This record gives sequence, structure tokens and C-alpha cells, in this order.
Amino acid sequence: MRCMNKYKFAFPPEQAPVLTQQWVEALVVGLNLCPFAAPEVRNDTIRYAVSHSDSLDGAVQDFLSELQRIQSSEEAALSTSLVSFTETAVTFDSFLDLLDRCQDALEEAGLEGVFQLASFHPQYCFAGVAVDDISNWTNRAPFPTIHIIREGQMSRVLVHYKTPEEIPERNMALMEKLGRDGLIARFPPLAEYQ
Repeated sequence: MRCMNKYKFAFPPEQAPVLTQQWVEALVVGLNLCPFAAPEVRNDTIRYAVSHSDSLDGAVQDFLSELQRIQSSEEAALSTSLVSFTETAVTFDSFLDLLDRCQDALEEAGLEGVFQLASFHPQYCFAGVAVDDISNWTNRAPFPTIHIIREGQMSRVLVHYKTPEEIPERNMALMEKLGRDGLIARFPPLAEYQ
């Protein structure tokens, strides 16, 4: 089942990089949703890119440009990139289409196994989960966002993490414990898009 189809972004496009960074710092790192993110925030090696393209093809091209940028950068300078889309992928269904196109482009570039993608959207809804289930909030961000992750870096980090398979379940339990109000208290912009 796919989620809601009608949606309008709650924030102006120019706020995308700042809000995405605040979301990473307040929720992803602040709640330890991703235990690997804090060092990258401390080292300032995360890039917050934005695509303002109003077409799917243009958005994919912007994604490819960011993929090229991270591929040609040293990991110590640019470890990971989050690309937010302000004009395309407004609905979750359209975002899934964009994500599929970006994954295909990654594979066509011969970079499968070098990079992997993670996805976030204001309407994020896991397959088989009710739209209003709080567990969806683990992947809800202010704007549609594709996270480009270096697989080699992730593999090196996972060696030092005993039970990575437990991270999703732990995060879902944390969402249940905090509830909507607790999440909004930690990142007030959530109130505007949910």
C-alpha cells in the first residue's frame, strides 16, 4: 500500500539545506537514529545538496551531478551527501518513482556496490504499515531526500557495531516511546508537515 497522494511542502524551497541539516542534527544524531552519523556531523563531512528542478529528468541529472561530486571527493573531505528535492517528488508515490530512477542511474553508472541510497520524505510510509503509524517517522524529513552513502565506509563502521540489524527495531520502539508530541518537541518543524 502506498501512502497519501495529496501534499504540499510546508517550507519554502530555499530552506531545504538548513532544515535538512537541522533535522539530521536534532533527530538523526540527537536521537541516535543512525549511530554512524554523529562522527560525520562532528567532522563536517556531510554535504546538504538541493535540487530545484521541476522535472523528473532534471532531478535525476541533479542526483547524478551530486553522485559525481562525492565520487570525485576524498572521503575525509566529503563522506556522504543528502540531496533534497524541492520541486519534484512532492507526493510519496512520485518520490518512489524518483528513487527508482536514481537507483537505476547509479547502477547504469557502474557504482552499485560503491554507493548505496537511503530515502526520506515528509510522507514516508513503510510497505505494509498504516499511514499514521509512528514508525514511519524514522524516515520522515522536511523535504524528499536521497542520502548517498559510501558502501566501503559503511562496511568499515559496521565492523565496530555489534548488532546493526537491531537498529530499525530500536528506532521504531523509540518512535513509539516519544510519540508525535515528543518528536515535535525535539524538532518543531515536524508539526508543520505532519
